[in-house]
Amino acid sequence: MSSILLTPPEVEPIALAEAKHYLRVEHADDDDIIAALIAGARIHVEALTRRALIAQTWRLVRNRWPADGRIAVFPVPLRALAAARVCKADGTAQALDVDAFNVDTVGGVLSLAPGVLPAPGRVAGGIELDIDAGYGEAPDDVPEPLRQAIRMLAAHWYENRGVTGEHAAVLPQGVTALLAPFRAVSL
Repeated sequence: MSSILLTPPEVEPIALAEAKHYLRVEHADDDDIIAALIAGARIHVEALTRRALIAQTWRLVRNRWPADGRIAVFPVPLRALAAARVCKADGTAQALDVDAFNVDTVGGVLSLAPGVLPAPGRVAGGIELDIDAGYGEAPDDVPEPLRQAIRMLAAHWYENRGVTGEHAAVLPQGVTALLAPFRAVSL
């Protein structure tokens, strides 16, 4: 079971000017570095929380339909089911009606009645579900604690660019505390 990013976010949750203001950087010499740190911090926050911050599209690949008819979706928040396909034994994909699924955007779960949909014809990766995830299209749609975690993490990496080894991987405690309530877990 894997998740593949199809369409990345069009903007970052923190603008370059906002990050430079936070870092108190007034020159343009490090703009590329700061922009890369913002993107890296967003990706890191998304990975730690299993959330998509800005709207993006993912493909979830599954081997079979769950017996209970419930598919937990990551990343969250789930916005919509965009497409669903079952791959036949000959490798062709059969499109499924997305209206056959109950989309629980609050719980991040796709539900279906067991036995309603066709079984995949191949053993591995026979089911493809394309989902839209994220808080919204604009940076202001992202909860402020997650935006602050990105600011702090980008600043930490900017100020500690020369640090290597085990100390480079340690997150600042403030970042960890900001992310804790947003961590999505699977049971």
